[in-house]
Parts: sequence; C-alpha cells; structure tokens
Amino acid sequence: MTMTARHRSRQHGEQEHHRANHDEGLVPSFVIADLPIQGPRLAPGLYLVATPIGNLGDITLRALQALAGADLIACEDTRVTRKLLDRYAIATPLTPYHDHNAAKARPGLLRRLAEGAAIALVSDAGTPLISDPGFKLVRAAQDAGYPVTALPGPSALLTALTVAGLPTDQFFFAGFLPPKQVARRARIAELAPLPATLVLFESGPRIATTLADLAAGLGANREAALCRELTKLHEEVRRGELANLAEACSGEELRGEIVVVIAPPPAPVQVGAAESESLLRDALGRLSLKDAVAEVAQLTGQRRREIYQSALALQKSIKRDGKHGAPG
Repeated sequence: MTMTARHRSRQHGEQEHHRANHDEGLVPSFVIADLPIQGPRLAPGLYLVATPIGNLGDITLRALQALAGADLIACEDTRVTRKLLDRYAIATPLTPYHDHNAAKARPGLLRRLAEGAAIALVSDAGTPLISDPGFKLVRAAQDAGYPVTALPGPSALLTALTVAGLPTDQFFFAGFLPPKQVARRARIAELAPLPATLVLFESGPRIATTLADLAAGLGANREAALCRELTKLHEEVRRGELANLAEACSGEELRGEIVVVIAPPPAPVQVGAAESESLLRDALGRLSLKDAVAEVAQLTGQRRREIYQSALALQKSIKRDGKHGAPG
C-alpha cells in the first residue's frame, strides 16, 4: 500500500470514528496534520462561519471547532463543503441552503433552532452573506430571538482590496454587476461619482466586456486591479488602467473567480467656463461624445447633462468653423 493510500485509509477511518462520536453525542473533533483535536459542542444558535476562498489551509481553528461542534451545517453546495470537511475529518451532517431552495429550506432550519440546535451557515467560499444567500435566514433567526454569532475569516472582497495596491480608507462593494449590457452600463454610471475605491465580482466569460464598459463609464485612465484565483495555485493580480486591462483581456478566456478593484475618481478640479471648454474641446478631439462628457464630468465634478449640452454646442461650433474656415 502506498503512502497516499495509507493516508487516505487512515483519514477514512478517522472520519468514521468522528462520525460515530458525533452520532453518539460524544465530544466532537477534527484533524490537523493527522492529529485529532477535540472541542466542545456549540451552544444553540446560528453561526456564520467564514470558509477558505481557495486554499483550504486558510480555515481558522475557531471555524473548525464550530463546524465540528455544530449539529448541522447549512451550505450552498454540499459537494463543495464536503471537500473542506473531508480535509479535516469532520462528520457534521450537511443540508443545502442556496438561492433556489432558501424559501423552502428556511422554515426547517428555524424549526431546528427552535428545538435547540446549533447550526453553522457557510457559503461555498469566503464569508457568508457577502454576495451569497443567508440574509433572510439571519434576519428571521434574529427576529425569533435565536442567538446569531459571526466567526470571521477569509473574504475575497478584503483579500483583493488589500493586494490591489489602491486606496483602502474608503471603499464601496458593488457585488456582481448586471449581466445585460444596458443595465450594467446604467449601474456603472451610478457608481462613477462615488468618492471611494470600488470592489466588484465578475466571472471569467464576462470580464472583458465588463472591463470595457467600466473603462467607458468610469474613465479609460482610471487605475484598477484584476485579482483572479486569489489564494489558489494560479493566483494572479494584474494592475493597470481600465482601458489597458480591458484590451489585455479581450482576446483571453479567463477562468476562475475574479475580483476587480478600481481606484476612486480624481478629485474634481474647480475650473472656469473657459477652462471647462478647453477640457471639453480636447476630450472631443480624442474621444466619442459620450466618453468626452464622462471624462470632463469626472475631472470637473460638473453635471453630465450640462456638459452634454455644452459639448453639442461646441461640436456645432467646430463643424461650422471647419465648413466656413476659422476667422483669421
């Protein structure tokens, strides 16, 4: 028997042992580096347990104790969570709780809480409730008077924010942008003036078009970082201006989980009418009408509608001068 086979056999035996202990109401335990560690059962209540976003070694000891000591673990995908539990020989029963079954599953979980159960809520990766289901369960548990406890740990949002090299004093988490382009561009327009670093999630198949829309709506020169497969073997962080990142990704098929971090907009520059016209004239010479208006609005803090009207008038003036010749 090979070392790997022996290790798997021993791990399987440990899992069966811990599963028996759990079923018989004995002290729950988990295994780290082949060493069993025992801990107390959880007190009744709902526990929000952060789990690794990629590297299974990022789990906290407190999270392992909670997962081993709970009566039940509610998770998005039992197959994903089972991999984590198998790694640490935890035998706690699993039950699915995700967007598609939450309404039907929630009453059963609340009933278990009423019976005095300790339930751990986890997402497939990271901190529960951050772009994951669970909010309604937490509210319902709190409204019913059951204890709700958060166990902090891994978060793709914070991991990307800290590694991006962009300002962290103020940030706004935008979650996933709408998948359809019209709605996505409208949402980006809402985010554009926020004086904070933006953090959002995106999938590989949509990242190129999303970056292009972000460059058009926020400004081609706005600094950003594309963080992919964080904490995993093929972790990658690309930094650059939005337009450059969009161009670099246009011909690629990126896979894995992606977090985009975008620097705050530059502070508006107080300018007079003549300076505003000069900025607008320069932008119209390089960009489309829409992009020129967005750039000047970002630079000056003026309303887009006002700039748009000025841009239309300026375009007419430029065409007129070009047709009749500028005065000498």
